[in-house]
Amino acid sequence: MAVFEGTFAQTESFRFAIVIGRFNDLVTGKLLAGCQDCLKRHGVDINPNGTQVDYAWVPGSFEVPLVARQLALTGRYDAVICLGAVIRGDTPHFDYVAAEVSKGIATAGFQTGVPVIFGILTTDTLQQALERAGIKSNLGWNYGMSALEMASLMHQIRDRTLEGTNPSSTPQTLPSASSPLKSASTEAQT
Repeated sequence: MAVFEGTFAQTESFRFAIVIGRFNDLVTGKLLAGCQDCLKRHGVDINPNGTQVDYAWVPGSFEVPLVARQLALTGRYDAVICLGAVIRGDTPHFDYVAAEVSKGIATAGFQTGVPVIFGILTTDTLQQALERAGIKSNLGWNYGMSALEMASLMHQIRDRTLEGTNPSSTPQTLPSASSPLKSASTEAQT
């Protein structure tokens, strides 16, 4: 059996896209700076004119998932990092935007097979958002780390699969004889 675990080394071949919501840019700019700092300290060339990171600015967090999905579909990126901030106001608008953004980002990753990192702050106040974007700690760094780890992990899984030893082709547990559900590999054996 195999154990897959992402690392934070050998990043020179990775390509990333970062999608940033412009709305609440006081917060998102700080998240971007933290993310860039992380990537740079791990050997990634963050220069927009370089070959490793592309940047896409969108009007707000609601637009982030669409652009993230389109970028992931190109097949050019090892991970897409989504950055934004949705701050609660006096209306239910926050609830709708926060829910749809999180669903959209998850869907983009599932549909494309490319890691799409959820870096959208959802806070009750601007103060809470600023604390998470640099006053206490900068979660942008964490989002960069997640992207590095997931890019590495996905490469390991793909490389292992290409070697012809596909760990997923051996079921972890076989269904019991009384189970109405059989995997395709079990049916092929009977």
